Amino acid sequence: MIASIRGPVLAAGAGWVVVEVGGLGMRVEVPSGRVSPANAGDELRLHTSLVVREDSLTLFGFSSEAELDVFGHLIAVSGVGPRSALGVLSALTPSEIAAAVALDDEKPFRKVSGIGPKTAKLITLSLAGKLAHLALESDATAAVVQAPSDAIAEGVLEGLVGLGWADAEAGQAVQDARDAGAPDDSAGLLRAALALLQAGRGARGSRGAR
Repeated sequence: MIASIRGPVLAAGAGWVVVEVGGLGMRVEVPSGRVSPANAGDELRLHTSLVVREDSLTLFGFSSEAELDVFGHLIAVSGVGPRSALGVLSALTPSEIAAAVALDDEKPFRKVSGIGPKTAKLITLSLAGKLAHLALESDATAAVVQAPSDAIAEGVLEGLVGLGWADAEAGQAVQDARDAGAPDDSAGLLRAALALLQAGRGARGSRGAR
């Protein structure tokens, strides 16, 4: 298993780079527009996943461990191959993907070439509960269309329940997050509510350990 590579870039194109490693030029498929630097001679380090097929060995590379993590989850979804997963990561950041999954919103995935409505819905169902840690990243942005405030709160509440939180606990967290001045958009409110819930769980665990 090739976990990572580092070396000077020999060549680069749309969605691929060739990196020199030990005198060999290794071609790596990468999310389009998300890997830098990608100019000849620049030093580049990538987290990688080697996908083995009967007739090919293809190396996929990513700038962050979060992208690699999401890639692994995506290719485990029925009907999503490595190329389609790479397309998703070219169009969406890991935190945007996590927010869409948490809110059970398949629309962002339907915009990706090669991802149809059924596959988009399957992605949100299959990844539910697996990417919650990424929804807290500071660079997360809204992955869904802005909606009226009440609809946003309802969507966030449904997302939290889908992640395993009780209705009453999730509802209180959403209200507390709003009262504390959380952003009035889906991703921002979700991050704030999740932070409150996880902080509360940690506090309970600390008290129980005494």
